[in-house]
Amino acid sequence: MTRWIVPVLAAAVLAADPSAGFAQQRYALIVSGATGGDEYAAQYSAWTDTFRHTLTERLKLDPSRVTVLSESDAPEVAATAVNVRKAIDAIRQRMTRQDLLLVLLIGHGTFDGVDAKFNLVGPDLESSQWKALLEALPGRVVIVNSTAGSFPFIERLSGQRRIVITATDSIAQRFDTVFPEYFVKAFEEESADLDKNQRVSIWEAFTSAAAGVRRHYQQRGQLSTERALLDDDGDGVGKSAAEQGNDGALASRTYLDVDVPGAAPTDDELLKLLQQQALLAAELEELQIRKAFLPPDDYAMEFERIITEFAKVSREVRRRGKT
Repeated sequence: MTRWIVPVLAAAVLAADPSAGFAQQRYALIVSGATGGDEYAAQYSAWTDTFRHTLTERLKLDPSRVTVLSESDAPEVAATAVNVRKAIDAIRQRMTRQDLLLVLLIGHGTFDGVDAKFNLVGPDLESSQWKALLEALPGRVVIVNSTAGSFPFIERLSGQRRIVITATDSIAQRFDTVFPEYFVKAFEEESADLDKNQRVSIWEAFTSAAAGVRRHYQQRGQLSTERALLDDDGDGVGKSAAEQGNDGALASRTYLDVDVPGAAPTDDELLKLLQQQALLAAELEELQIRKAFLPPDDYAMEFERIITEFAKVSREVRRRGKT
């Protein structure tokens, strides 16, 4: 098993920036791009409406700080490159270094070997253009590209005080994704609160969504065509929820809701335990898929190993959650 790597770089960023664990003001930009058909339009609209409601009602974001652009007939709220630039510029003028912006991209994406784009209504924005737009912002940024063409965004948008999430881990993945459905749901589900501090961090939402994607394909007897990645240490190399490494330290301390009294953020040791827990859960789901091809004794032995380790880690998570 890969050894644990203490997230030194991210911890240093947090130490240098006391505001990294909270935001004075919280902003959100949801961009639901070109749909390409009625079926997609209905799906994207449902995800967008659900997330906007979650942000304003459950997480208590000021509605005036939540911007939604979509494939709309109303020119002022259409998901065009011009309106994206206007929205980000408007946020830039209000934003301080302590503030937080979440950008969620819902729709289709493409990569032609050179340019990675998110499909807007009209001309698209390439990942380098998104990078330039976000670099002008003084505060912290979480950008979630939930499309099939999202993988190159990890390398191109990575940076300090920035969390980048993509729905895919390969440029070869071109099928429509289900990641946005489970990412949006995560902020409404108690099960997503892995450290039981009454809040769902960005890392917990990412991990919950990744698990939801795995179950989605497993329940349908299909091979998963997507694996989400997260980068928050600025190195441009994302990690999955089941991988151990530097990524996750900043995301586990970043929340979209207001501070909850007595709800401590995840510390580094607890984060490592939660990463191990996610890894074991992924191993168990993979074992279930391989069950039909394994001798019964081999399956039973591996099942017992995973369950035993999972129980030990879960006990330690509960113990640390009470301290």
